[in-house]
Amino acid sequence: MTAETPIDALPRLGPGFGELRAGNLGVRVAAATAELEAIQALRYRIFYQEMGGKPSAEIAATGRDQDGFDAVADHLVVIDHAIGAGAAGVVGTYRLIRRPAARLIGRFYSESEYDIDAIRRFPGNILELGRSCVDAAYRNRAAMQLLWRGIAAYVFRHQIDLMFGCASLPGTDPAAVAGELSYLYDNHLAPPALRPRALAARYVDMRRIAPATLDARRALAQLPPLIKGYLRLGGFVGDGAVIDHDFNTIDVAVVVKTDLVTDKYYRHYERQLRDALD
Repeated sequence: MTAETPIDALPRLGPGFGELRAGNLGVRVAAATAELEAIQALRYRIFYQEMGGKPSAEIAATGRDQDGFDAVADHLVVIDHAIGAGAAGVVGTYRLIRRPAARLIGRFYSESEYDIDAIRRFPGNILELGRSCVDAAYRNRAAMQLLWRGIAAYVFRHQIDLMFGCASLPGTDPAAVAGELSYLYDNHLAPPALRPRALAARYVDMRRIAPATLDARRALAQLPPLIKGYLRLGGFVGDGAVIDHDFNTIDVAVVVKTDLVTDKYYRHYERQLRDALD
């Protein structure tokens, strides 16, 4: 397979939604193998070189973060057209896995950390979000808003009813993020009908500081921007955190019903998204 082979030649499902632009930045679904390889290289730089993850020997040899889910996923990509219109311009990404794609693998990625039976039983269309990262030079309001616009476009295009996935806090010491974990559990725990639970062997109790003594404002301020973004969309968290030594993170499960997605990130762009699909 050459670098020019379309990703659609791989066993993946689903068309994209065109491209949404904000100045020289654009967001769309990756369309060629070279772009997927650039996405994997970006993930490697951020997850392993910047965040201190521990790559396997195979991943370290290739310099790309990759696994079996990549071939069946759709990959949202932010492109800086001032650098290039394709692989050369890749500066941000999100991995998107729908139910039909997960069937090709036999599971969702989150199931290595969480029991998601409640989500699997959800009758509507579900979407797993993961592997989100943005190049350090682009971690600004414009790039992050564009990623959310891309997610909204994808949700609109595929009529997604529920989004979920794992979001991360830095490091592997729960005591260092005790306030954040406690705040999430006390204020944003998912209802039982949608609540993932960390697998028993990996379960880390999130209830680490009593609500009466927790500085909720400070804990909220210390949450990573991605988790705060999910909360702004009306998101919930699952029961239990998971330590991921490979990525040097503490993960929490996040669930977002798309009917709670705010006007800013969805309804505000509905006309533009419709135009992109015409």
